[in-house]
Amino acid sequence: MLLVVGLILFLGIHLLPTQPRWRLALVQRWGERRYKGAFSLVSLAGFVLIIVGYAATSPGPRLFQPSATAIALAPYLVTLSFVLLAAANLRSHIRRVLKHPMLMGLALWATVHLLANGDTRGTVLFGTFLAYALIDFVSVVQRHATELFVPTARHDVIAVIAGVIAALVVMALHRVLFGVSVAPWLKG
Repeated sequence: MLLVVGLILFLGIHLLPTQPRWRLALVQRWGERRYKGAFSLVSLAGFVLIIVGYAATSPGPRLFQPSATAIALAPYLVTLSFVLLAAANLRSHIRRVLKHPMLMGLALWATVHLLANGDTRGTVLFGTFLAYALIDFVSVVQRHATELFVPTARHDVIAVIAGVIAALVVMALHRVLFGVSVAPWLKG
């Protein structure tokens, strides 16, 4: 239950920008600062509940057989997703070309995890994140929510280095944090 409440809070507040009128009404009512403060608090509460809820929930029944291909490709695809997440906040060529690398990275991360798990808990978590990424992607495309900027190669290099380092750190800690070793070179 905590996992579901956390997902509703975290992803629900992140879907608010898909409804510009609701967001604008809240900003007008509370002011930009209070809106951002409330957004941050609800996000943090949801994120904490997701972590606590996931840890407290048993994997549950297996809904489908995990994909051996997804398991084998996960370290590489997750590294790519981390690079995309890093590029999303930089003035990179990656961001300029893809427009919404954060949502693409999130969708990639969620898809590979969804296919590599197959249990109820993982399906709920990763399936919900994938649905969110797809809904938000459709929304930003429909709203033409892109920022114009001049990209620099330096930001692409930063995105790649930061994404690879973050992915390696997460892979190294994955067994300790989640009980599953995810990279062949880290098993043992």
